[in-house]
Amino acid sequence: MAAINISTFPAVGAECTSIKDIDASRSRWELLRSQTAKAAAKEKICSVYAASFYESVTLRQAVANCAAGGRNLAVLDSEINAFNDLLATKCGG
Repeated sequence: MAAINISTFPAVGAECTSIKDIDASRSRWELLRSQTAKAAAKEKICSVYAASFYESVTLRQAVANCAAGGRNLAVLDSEINAFNDLLATKCGG
């Protein structure tokens, strides 16, 4: 199970975020997406999905403050939409 380290979240007020932060976020997303969920671990998995969603949104806010962040915003928007869909299908209702 992937763990989210809150100390790695970029500050919302940061001027610009590093491409390394975006690549790390995408790598974590790929890892999470490749894992299968067991019914007994659903609550824990949904918590990890939610934390990853939050991390992606926070990272997007930091990228939005960067003048050259357009391409990165598109990548992050796609990631955020995918997490949103994953949360709805695996953890909703």
